[in-house]
Amino acid sequence: MMKVSMVTAALVIGLAAPAIAGEGHCHEDMGTVDKAMASAKLNDADMATVKAARAKAEELHTAKKEEECEAALKDAQKLLGIKDAHSH
Repeated sequence: MMKVSMVTAALVIGLAAPAIAGEGHCHEDMGTVDKAMASAKLNDADMATVKAARAKAEELHTAKKEEECEAALKDAQKLLGIKDAHSH
């Protein structure tokens, strides 16, 4: 019985690990962008670019397109002076 439980646990972990690993950093990156936007001193055009990128990232994140979401935030992060803490 103990072996069955351990095999079951291993299978559950094995199936869950790729899903967890595939989460990406998009949600975290959006939070970082949001925080930086609150105190950013950007001109109107740059702020519009940041807001558009943030909105696009939200759509992609909702669609579970994590890599595309992260890519959508790159320009916004540059404009806000955010360094990429987890480049791929």
